[in-house]
Amino acid sequence: MIQTLHTAATALEAQSANIERISNDLANVNTDGYKRGQTEFSELMYKTEKEPGAQVGASSQTPVGIQTGLGVKVGAQSKIFEQGPVKHTGNPLDIMVEGRGFIPVSRPNGEIAYTRVGAFHRDSQGRMVLSNGSQLVPAVVLPANALGITIKPNGEITAQMPDAAENTIGQIQLAGFVNEQGLMATGEGLYRPTTASGSPIQAIPGEDGMGSIGQGALEGSNVNVPNSMIEMIQTQRAYEMGTKVMGIADQMLNATVNLK
Repeated sequence: MIQTLHTAATALEAQSANIERISNDLANVNTDGYKRGQTEFSELMYKTEKEPGAQVGASSQTPVGIQTGLGVKVGAQSKIFEQGPVKHTGNPLDIMVEGRGFIPVSRPNGEIAYTRVGAFHRDSQGRMVLSNGSQLVPAVVLPANALGITIKPNGEITAQMPDAAENTIGQIQLAGFVNEQGLMATGEGLYRPTTASGSPIQAIPGEDGMGSIGQGALEGSNVNVPNSMIEMIQTQRAYEMGTKVMGIADQMLNATVNLK
């Protein structure tokens, strides 16, 4: 019964981790570019009292064995990089990736990160930057006297000048990864590559399987609220069952201790 308490405790710990992930998803339901997560559970080791096929006597073997499970653990938590809904903003510096790919940006500390958030702004030097100060890579400087900015589906950025000329001022590139779920989330919609994700593969939007660029729109969160609510209820029920198991085991242990 002591082992039962420990096994039930592993269930409570695992379900707590799952509800934390669900709560984070729901908290970011309106966060641009946010990707919902998923939790995978794994069973713990087994205590084997008798192996299947163990020898019994001189010529017999047991067809089954005796193994006791020791509980559950969180095996993995990863992101689901499903396309989020389109949010039209009308802001010419807002871009979204329609399809596969991440936008490379340079963080204030010089580290290159990758994001699906395309809410860019113009800084004091005319550069395209995110609200957290991360700068688009390769850097693009918007002319101060430009009458308009056009970002084409292939990522080419042009500026309409006062003399009616249209100047190409930059080219957006996208990065793909062999294993997107291997990326490390660092907050603020940014990801950094790991050995699990593989190195970034640079490409022009619309080429080599990459998505295209949409101007004047952002990618919304891909959190599905109804599904998350259902998952939350299921997790709550699983947690309650774990507490009931602990209660029953405690009562049985108490009854054993009080035997006279």
